[in-house]
Amino acid sequence: MKVEFAPLNIPLARRLQTAAVLQWLLSFLLLAQVGCGIIILLILYNCWVLYIPYLMWFYFDWHTPEQGGRRFNWVRNWTVWKYFKDYFPIHLIKTQDLDPSHNYIFGFYPHGVLVVGAFANFCTNYSDFKELFPGFTAYLHVLSGWLQCPLFREYLMCGGSVSVSRKSLSHVLSKEGGGNISVIVLGGAKESLDAHPGKFTLSILSRKGFIKIALANGAYLVPVFSFGENELFKQINNPEGSWLRTVQEKLQKILGFALPLFHGRGVFQYSFGLMPYRKPIHTV
Repeated sequence: MKVEFAPLNIPLARRLQTAAVLQWLLSFLLLAQVGCGIIILLILYNCWVLYIPYLMWFYFDWHTPEQGGRRFNWVRNWTVWKYFKDYFPIHLIKTQDLDPSHNYIFGFYPHGVLVVGAFANFCTNYSDFKELFPGFTAYLHVLSGWLQCPLFREYLMCGGSVSVSRKSLSHVLSKEGGGNISVIVLGGAKESLDAHPGKFTLSILSRKGFIKIALANGAYLVPVFSFGENELFKQINNPEGSWLRTVQEKLQKILGFALPLFHGRGVFQYSFGLMPYRKPIHTV
Protein backbone atom coordinates (compact mmCIF):
# COMPACT_ATOMS: atom_id res chain seq x y z
CA MET A 1 0.00 0.00 0.00
CA LYS A 2 1.36 3.39 -1.02
CA VAL A 3 1.62 5.83 1.89
CA GLU A 4 0.67 9.44 1.16
CA PHE A 5 2.58 11.64 3.59
CA ALA A 6 1.37 15.08 4.64
CA PRO A 7 3.41 17.95 3.13
CA LEU A 8 5.80 19.84 5.40
CA ASN A 9 4.41 23.28 4.56
CA ILE A 10 0.97 22.74 6.11
CA PRO A 11 -0.30 25.98 7.76
CA LEU A 12 -0.03 26.17 11.54
CA ALA A 13 -3.81 26.44 11.94
CA ARG A 14 -4.32 23.07 10.26
CA ARG A 15 -1.66 21.47 12.43
CA LEU A 16 -3.41 22.82 15.53
CA GLN A 17 -6.70 21.42 14.24
CA THR A 18 -5.11 17.99 13.86
CA ALA A 19 -3.64 18.18 17.37
CA ALA A 20 -7.03 19.19 18.80
CA VAL A 21 -8.79 16.22 17.24
CA LEU A 22 -5.98 13.86 18.28
CA GLN A 23 -6.26 14.85 21.95
CA TRP A 24 -10.05 14.41 21.82
CA LEU A 25 -9.72 11.02 20.16
CA LEU A 26 -7.16 9.78 22.69
CA SER A 27 -9.24 11.06 25.62
CA PHE A 28 -12.36 9.37 24.26
CA LEU A 29 -10.63 6.04 23.63
CA LEU A 30 -8.22 5.90 26.58
CA LEU A 31 -9.16 8.27 29.41
CA ALA A 32 -11.65 5.89 31.04
CA GLN A 33 -9.02 3.15 31.24
CA VAL A 34 -6.33 5.60 32.38
CA GLY A 35 -8.60 6.93 35.13
CA CYS A 36 -9.30 3.44 36.45
CA GLY A 37 -5.60 2.59 36.19
CA ILE A 38 -4.59 5.65 38.22
CA ILE A 39 -6.96 4.75 41.05
CA ILE A 40 -5.72 1.13 41.07
CA LEU A 41 -2.06 2.28 41.19
CA LEU A 42 -2.80 4.69 44.02
CA ILE A 43 -4.39 1.83 45.98
CA LEU A 44 -1.55 -0.59 45.22
CA TYR A 45 1.07 1.94 46.32
CA ASN A 46 -1.07 2.90 49.34
CA CYS A 47 -1.29 6.61 48.45
CA TRP A 48 -4.29 6.90 50.73
CA VAL A 49 -4.02 10.66 51.01
CA LEU A 50 -5.06 10.82 47.35
CA TYR A 51 -7.38 7.90 46.70
CA ILE A 52 -9.42 7.89 49.93
CA PRO A 53 -10.67 11.50 49.54
CA TYR A 54 -11.49 10.86 45.88
CA LEU A 55 -13.31 7.59 46.56
CA MET A 56 -15.32 9.32 49.27
CA TRP A 57 -16.17 12.07 46.79
CA PHE A 58 -17.00 9.42 44.18
CA TYR A 59 -19.41 7.73 46.59
CA PHE A 60 -21.28 10.85 47.66
CA ASP A 61 -21.29 12.24 44.11
CA TRP A 62 -22.57 9.02 42.50
CA HIS A 63 -26.00 10.37 41.52
CA THR A 64 -24.82 13.70 40.08
CA PRO A 65 -24.84 12.43 36.45
CA GLU A 66 -28.57 11.75 36.91
CA GLN A 67 -29.22 15.14 38.49
CA GLY A 68 -28.12 17.47 35.71
CA GLY A 69 -24.41 16.82 35.94
CA ARG A 70 -21.83 19.50 36.70
CA ARG A 71 -20.86 21.51 33.63
CA PHE A 72 -17.83 23.77 33.83
CA ASN A 73 -17.70 26.60 31.30
CA TRP A 74 -13.94 26.95 31.69
CA VAL A 75 -13.58 23.53 30.04
CA ARG A 76 -16.27 24.24 27.42
CA ASN A 77 -14.40 27.45 26.50
CA TRP A 78 -11.03 25.79 25.88
CA THR A 79 -9.58 27.15 22.64
CA VAL A 80 -8.82 23.57 21.62
CA TRP A 81 -12.53 23.09 20.81
CA LYS A 82 -12.40 25.89 18.23
CA TYR A 83 -9.66 24.02 16.38
CA PHE A 84 -11.57 20.76 16.88
CA LYS A 85 -14.66 22.23 15.20
CA ASP A 86 -12.67 23.77 12.33
CA TYR A 87 -10.85 20.51 11.53
CA PHE A 88 -13.87 18.99 9.75
CA PRO A 89 -15.48 21.70 9.85
CA ILE A 90 -18.74 21.33 11.83
CA HIS A 91 -21.84 23.47 11.27
CA LEU A 92 -25.08 23.70 13.25
CA ILE A 93 -28.12 24.64 11.15
CA LYS A 94 -31.49 25.70 12.59
CA THR A 95 -34.64 25.18 10.51
CA GLN A 96 -37.22 26.20 13.15
CA ASP A 97 -37.40 28.60 16.07
CA LEU A 98 -38.12 26.95 19.42
CA ASP A 99 -40.05 28.41 22.33
CA PRO A 100 -37.72 28.61 25.38
CA SER A 101 -40.69 28.24 27.73
CA HIS A 102 -40.80 24.52 26.85
CA ASN A 103 -38.38 21.62 27.34
CA TYR A 104 -37.32 19.53 24.35
CA ILE A 105 -35.79 16.22 23.34
CA PHE A 106 -33.39 16.46 20.40
CA GLY A 107 -33.42 13.02 18.77
CA PHE A 108 -29.95 12.88 17.20
CA TYR A 109 -29.18 10.69 14.16
CA PRO A 110 -26.99 9.03 13.04
CA HIS A 111 -24.67 7.79 15.78
CA GLY A 112 -21.70 7.43 13.47
CA VAL A 113 -18.60 5.83 14.95
CA LEU A 114 -17.82 8.44 17.64
CA VAL A 115 -20.75 10.93 17.62
CA VAL A 116 -18.47 13.84 16.69
CA GLY A 117 -21.24 16.26 15.69
CA ALA A 118 -23.17 15.86 18.93
CA PHE A 119 -20.07 16.50 21.04
CA ALA A 120 -18.91 19.58 19.11
CA ASN A 121 -22.33 21.21 18.95
CA PHE A 122 -23.63 20.51 22.45
CA CYS A 123 -20.57 19.99 24.70
CA THR A 124 -18.45 23.00 23.70
CA ASN A 125 -19.08 26.73 23.48
CA TYR A 126 -17.63 27.07 19.99
CA SER A 127 -20.70 25.96 18.05
CA ASP A 128 -23.48 28.39 17.10
CA PHE A 129 -25.87 26.81 19.60
CA LYS A 130 -26.19 29.81 21.94
CA GLU A 131 -26.78 32.19 19.04
CA LEU A 132 -29.30 29.94 17.31
CA PHE A 133 -31.15 28.81 20.45
CA PRO A 134 -30.91 31.64 23.03
CA GLY A 135 -32.32 30.83 26.44
CA PHE A 136 -31.64 27.08 26.15
CA THR A 137 -29.26 24.72 27.94
CA ALA A 138 -28.40 21.47 26.16
CA TYR A 139 -27.49 18.22 27.92
CA LEU A 140 -25.88 15.41 25.93
CA HIS A 141 -27.01 12.07 27.38
CA VAL A 142 -24.35 9.35 27.22
CA LEU A 143 -24.04 5.76 28.37
CA SER A 144 -24.28 5.58 32.15
CA GLY A 145 -21.25 3.27 32.25
CA TRP A 146 -18.94 6.07 31.06
CA LEU A 147 -20.09 8.20 34.00
CA GLN A 148 -19.17 5.47 36.45
CA CYS A 149 -15.47 5.55 35.47
CA PRO A 150 -13.27 7.41 37.98
CA LEU A 151 -11.86 10.74 36.74
CA PHE A 152 -13.29 10.24 33.23
CA ARG A 153 -16.76 11.03 34.60
CA GLU A 154 -15.54 14.43 35.81
CA TYR A 155 -14.18 15.26 32.37
CA LEU A 156 -17.44 14.25 30.65
CA MET A 157 -19.65 16.20 33.02
CA CYS A 158 -17.56 19.35 32.60
CA GLY A 159 -18.73 19.49 28.99
CA GLY A 160 -22.41 19.04 29.87
CA SER A 161 -22.77 15.28 29.47
CA VAL A 162 -25.21 13.46 31.74
CA SER A 163 -26.53 9.92 32.07
CA VAL A 164 -28.99 8.56 29.52
CA SER A 165 -31.01 6.84 32.23
CA ARG A 166 -34.75 7.45 32.60
CA LYS A 167 -34.16 9.27 35.90
CA SER A 168 -31.64 11.61 34.27
CA LEU A 169 -33.94 12.41 31.34
CA SER A 170 -36.85 13.11 33.66
CA HIS A 171 -34.67 15.42 35.77
CA VAL A 172 -33.64 17.53 32.75
CA LEU A 173 -37.10 17.60 31.16
CA SER A 174 -39.00 18.42 34.34
CA LYS A 175 -37.47 21.90 34.70
CA GLU A 176 -40.18 24.42 35.44
CA GLY A 177 -40.28 27.29 32.97
CA GLY A 178 -38.60 25.28 30.21
CA GLY A 179 -35.32 26.05 28.51
CA ASN A 180 -33.75 22.58 28.79
CA ILE A 181 -32.84 20.31 25.88
CA SER A 182 -32.05 16.62 26.24
CA VAL A 183 -29.88 15.51 23.32
CA ILE A 184 -30.21 11.74 22.85
CA VAL A 185 -28.30 9.77 20.22
CA LEU A 186 -31.26 7.47 19.67
CA GLY A 187 -29.57 4.81 17.55
CA GLY A 188 -27.06 4.15 20.30
CA ALA A 189 -24.27 1.62 20.22
CA LYS A 190 -26.10 -0.69 17.82
CA GLU A 191 -26.22 1.99 15.14
CA SER A 192 -22.47 2.59 15.31
CA LEU A 193 -21.95 -0.86 13.78
CA ASP A 194 -23.78 0.36 10.66
CA ALA A 195 -21.76 3.58 10.30
CA HIS A 196 -20.35 3.16 6.79
CA PRO A 197 -19.55 6.00 4.36
CA GLY A 198 -22.30 6.67 1.85
CA LYS A 199 -24.96 4.83 3.87
CA PHE A 200 -27.54 5.75 6.49
CA THR A 201 -28.77 2.64 8.29
CA LEU A 202 -30.70 3.90 11.31
CA SER A 203 -32.09 2.13 14.37
CA ILE A 204 -35.48 3.80 14.79
CA LEU A 205 -38.40 1.39 15.01
CA SER A 206 -37.35 -0.24 18.28
CA ARG A 207 -36.60 3.09 20.01
CA LYS A 208 -39.80 4.27 21.67
CA GLY A 209 -38.83 4.81 25.32
CA PHE A 210 -37.88 8.44 24.76
CA ILE A 211 -41.38 9.18 23.45
CA LYS A 212 -42.94 7.85 26.67
CA ILE A 213 -40.57 10.05 28.70
CA ALA A 214 -41.45 13.07 26.54
CA LEU A 215 -45.18 12.44 27.09
CA ALA A 216 -44.71 12.01 30.83
CA ASN A 217 -42.83 15.32 31.13
CA GLY A 218 -44.67 17.36 28.50
CA ALA A 219 -41.51 17.74 26.41
CA TYR A 220 -41.52 18.43 22.67
CA LEU A 221 -39.66 16.26 20.16
CA VAL A 222 -37.20 17.72 17.65
CA PRO A 223 -35.54 15.55 14.97
CA VAL A 224 -31.83 16.27 14.48
CA PHE A 225 -29.85 14.81 11.59
CA SER A 226 -26.08 15.14 11.33
CA PHE A 227 -25.03 14.89 7.69
CA GLY A 228 -21.46 13.72 7.22
CA GLU A 229 -21.24 11.80 10.51
CA ASN A 230 -20.83 8.45 8.72
CA GLU A 231 -18.14 9.82 6.38
CA LEU A 232 -15.50 10.39 9.06
CA PHE A 233 -14.23 6.80 9.27
CA LYS A 234 -14.18 3.63 7.22
CA GLN A 235 -15.32 0.49 8.99
CA ILE A 236 -14.43 -3.12 8.23
CA ASN A 237 -17.33 -4.70 6.37
CA ASN A 238 -19.66 -6.35 8.91
CA PRO A 239 -23.03 -7.12 7.31
CA GLU A 240 -25.86 -8.61 9.36
CA GLY A 241 -25.29 -12.34 9.84
CA SER A 242 -21.52 -12.22 9.33
CA TRP A 243 -19.24 -13.76 11.97
CA LEU A 244 -17.75 -10.34 12.76
CA ARG A 245 -21.15 -8.74 13.30
CA THR A 246 -22.23 -11.66 15.48
CA VAL A 247 -19.16 -11.23 17.71
CA GLN A 248 -19.67 -7.45 17.87
CA GLU A 249 -23.31 -7.81 18.88
CA LYS A 250 -22.47 -10.35 21.58
CA LEU A 251 -19.75 -8.08 22.97
CA GLN A 252 -22.19 -5.18 22.90
CA LYS A 253 -24.65 -7.11 25.09
CA ILE A 254 -21.87 -7.97 27.56
CA LEU A 255 -20.06 -4.60 27.67
CA GLY A 256 -22.97 -2.25 27.06
CA PHE A 257 -21.20 -0.51 24.17
CA ALA A 258 -20.23 -1.53 20.64
CA LEU A 259 -16.74 -2.08 19.25
CA PRO A 260 -16.76 -1.00 15.59
CA LEU A 261 -13.51 -1.84 13.80
CA PHE A 262 -12.82 1.49 12.13
CA HIS A 263 -9.91 3.31 10.57
CA GLY A 264 -9.23 6.68 9.03
CA ARG A 265 -6.11 8.70 8.28
CA GLY A 266 -2.96 9.21 10.29
CA VAL A 267 -1.44 12.28 11.94
CA PHE A 268 1.46 12.72 9.50
CA GLN A 269 0.08 10.75 6.54
CA TYR A 270 -3.29 10.33 4.87
CA SER A 271 -3.31 6.58 4.13
CA PHE A 272 -4.20 4.86 7.42
CA GLY A 273 -4.68 5.52 11.12
CA LEU A 274 -7.38 6.33 13.68
CA MET A 275 -7.77 10.04 12.91
CA PRO A 276 -11.10 10.97 11.28
CA TYR A 277 -11.08 12.21 7.70
CA ARG A 278 -11.59 15.93 7.11
CA LYS A 279 -15.21 15.73 6.03
CA PRO A 280 -17.73 18.53 6.70
CA ILE A 281 -20.51 17.84 9.19
CA HIS A 282 -23.83 19.68 8.96
CA THR A 283 -26.02 19.07 12.01
CA VAL A 284 -29.54 20.15 11.07
